[in-house]
Amino acid sequence: MAFRWRSFAFAMLIGLLSFADGARAAAPQVPVLWDAKERLPKPDLSKLPRLRFLTTTDFPPFNFLDGAGKLSGFHIDLARAICAELGIVEKCQIQALPWAELEGALQKGEGEAIIAGIAATPESRATYAFSRSYLQFPARFVMPKGKALTEPVFDKLHGKRVGVISGSAHERMLRDYFNTVQVVPFDRPEELYADLKAGKVDAAFGDGMRLAFWLGGSDAAGCCRFAGGPYLAPEYLGTGMAIATKADNPALAAAIDYALQEISMKGTFAEFYLRYFPVSFF
Repeated sequence: MAFRWRSFAFAMLIGLLSFADGARAAAPQVPVLWDAKERLPKPDLSKLPRLRFLTTTDFPPFNFLDGAGKLSGFHIDLARAICAELGIVEKCQIQALPWAELEGALQKGEGEAIIAGIAATPESRATYAFSRSYLQFPARFVMPKGKALTEPVFDKLHGKRVGVISGSAHERMLRDYFNTVQVVPFDRPEELYADLKAGKVDAAFGDGMRLAFWLGGSDAAGCCRFAGGPYLAPEYLGTGMAIATKADNPALAAAIDYALQEISMKGTFAEFYLRYFPVSFF
């Protein structure tokens, strides 16, 4: 239990740092998951015959077919940038497959890495070696614009009605860490959003990325904004997105780490993030 509270305290600190300056709230916030003081060794992949990334076509905005039928998305741009940083553009390939076929294709040597959102868990680590996380998904509160709270929000939320999806990790997190609110479970996001707009609940709590897309869409009609946070709690929400290689190829995962850090430090990751997530969930 002590570990969980320490993790949450760190998540709260992130929230405080991100929103301490109210002027910054108007500018999109880009997540930085790499320590600029840590320098990873540049790998030598001159003998690597190919780096084929395996992905899917049905996970927008990460992977999708655009209007011309071309494979596009955040993951596609990221995979190409990784190859550029590793100096192997001419050896770089990207292939889209149905989700159910990704693991088999990797194990049969039809690709070298999967970039499709496979979760790094104790169970999946028996099958894959993973890069470090390149994108995490914080929990966020959303409130009407005129009533949106700023950090610290714990005491300010006392007694407020907060909607959350029933049975979700976010509901468990809300009950454990914001136990002074009135939890209002919903079966469907659409019902939660409608009640938030109608003032039947004071706030919504959930996945920051999904809430960001709602805030940026026509249904929200500019009613609301993020309040407090972001809250990173790996014990509830996982460790985020990572690139998977075969379990016996940790050297490739480490090489991808080098590229991901360079992409972050040079601002390329921020460019991709703002391109595909115009309403930042951080």
